[in-house]
Amino acid sequence: MADKDVEQTDERGCAPEPWWADLGTWGAVALIVFGGLAAAWVFLRLPGTPEEPASGYYVASKVIAIGLVTVGGTLLSRRRTRAAAVEETSERERA
Repeated sequence: MADKDVEQTDERGCAPEPWWADLGTWGAVALIVFGGLAAAWVFLRLPGTPEEPASGYYVASKVIAIGLVTVGGTLLSRRRTRAAAVEETSERERA
């Protein structure tokens, strides 16, 4: 392959965001509730439960973990934004 055949750009492509990146607080809470319901579904061995219950619990725990991390990140971001706003207001009052 010659150098002319290869397109070279200086831009670096960014990987797409994961599907849970824009859920927000309520979407993350919904994920936690859905994961809890999935775990209860597996525990009660309702129709559609996998043959091996450990795999069902694994999937439910992954959904709950994604929800918890998203809620934590969202709330932490809000707290930092609020703290920055309070700090900015206090600096204006001092001046």
